[in-house]
Amino acid sequence: MEKSFYYSVEWSEASCLKKALQTMEIPFSIEQPSDKLNLAAGHVAFVFPDLHVRVYNSVRELFDGHGLRYPE
Repeated sequence: MEKSFYYSVEWSEASCLKKALQTMEIPFSIEQPSDKLNLAAGHVAFVFPDLHVRVYNSVRELFDGHGLRYPE
């Protein structure tokens, strides 16, 4: 999967968001903090490929805002 953008969320929110994305059949992966992703303590990243605008809008609504560009 080509990584385009991500959202950083608290670990406690991850399960609910994961279920919602799976229900909507939106492709994603979950990543831990790394050299590329400098996340706050207790956070994970939901990483997405480029999405159709309509699908991106659904993701944006779910996460309540725009995602951050995934570092190259």
